[in-house]
Formats: sequence, C-alpha cells, structure tokens
Amino acid sequence: MEYNTAREDLKIATYGRNIQNMISYVKTIEDKAKRTKLATNVVALMAQMNPNVKEQENYKQKLWNHLFYIADYELDIDTPVNITPKSEHLERPEPLNYPKKNPKYKHYGNIIAALIEKAKKTPEGPEKKAFTESIANLMKKAYLNWNRDSVNDQTIFDHLKELSGDALKTDDDFQLNHTSTFIINKNPYRKKRNNFSKNKNNRYRKSR
Repeated sequence: MEYNTAREDLKIATYGRNIQNMISYVKTIEDKAKRTKLATNVVALMAQMNPNVKEQENYKQKLWNHLFYIADYELDIDTPVNITPKSEHLERPEPLNYPKKNPKYKHYGNIIAALIEKAKKTPEGPEKKAFTESIANLMKKAYLNWNRDSVNDQTIFDHLKELSGDALKTDDDFQLNHTSTFIINKNPYRKKRNNFSKNKNNRYRKSR
C-alpha cells in the first residue's frame, strides 16, 4: 500500500492528485500537438473541478497558470494565453505595513485610539462634545466585550482622560449608556423560546 506521505506533495490541493498525475503524464508525451491537445483537456477538467473559478476575471489565464505551476513550468505547448513567468509567480509580495502601535489598554484597540486622536483635533463646540461622548460609549462597549461582568463608568472617564492626554473630557452630568444596553441581547433566541413555552402552556391550560 502506498501512503500519501510517500508521494510527491500536491502542488495545488484543490485539483487533487489525479490532475497532478495527468499533468505529469502530459509532460512525457513527445509529440507537441498531442501534448497541447491533452493539456487543453486537462485545463477543461480543472475548470469542471473548480467551477467557482469561472466567476473570476480572466479565469482562463488563472487555470493555465495553475497548469504550468503544477508542471513545474516544464511544458512546451501552445497556449491560448500568455503564461505568467515562473520568476514572477515565485516572487514574494512586499510585506504589509501593519500598525505597530501597542496601546496600554489593548481591549480598546487601535480604532478607538485613532478616534481619540481625531477628536483631539476637532474644534471646540457641540460637534466635539458629541464626538467625545460617542467615544466614551464605544470604550464602555469595548470594555464589556473584554470583561462581561461590569465596569464602573468613572473607570471609562479616567481612561478617556488618560488616553487623550487630558485633552478630552465629558460634562460632569453626562452619563454613559447603561450596561444592559450592551449585553442584554447576548442570546436573541432566548426570549423567543420563552414566549413559545408560555404560549404552549396557555394552550394546554385552555384545552383542559
């Protein structure tokens, strides 16, 4: 018995080992016309095995590129599209510049930190006041997503003050949204099931 661990690694698992074996066979054919014809048939079979590829732009280009990739670019055939060179296919993309910020309170995330910076640059007035209050409520929601128990509103105000460098603050009479507005709908089906049980019990009592 031959185990997969002893076989050649699959180049593209989507197409499976049979397609890879077919392409290996195509490489052994000496006649170029016959080799081209069989390769075209293999590409058509690859399209049948992966029908979603037809929804993509230039899907034929992608299929032929996959054929050559599986064949290690060792195919001398006539193709209806220009094959992407091996050097370009193997070229590594430029690394993405991910944010390197490391906020003190990670549960608030970089988005809230960015909002705080934007609010700090907003001119004083009703717009900045409403913006600051919205950020405070977002901070409370983020905190409760991290810690489901509870949070003292003063903690949120203190964190807002600290993270903004004393630049943002709310009015003394401002109140954050109640904790229940953030966590009351954790299970949206619970109420529906309870109502169903009540209705069922009521029908049962009426029938008696």
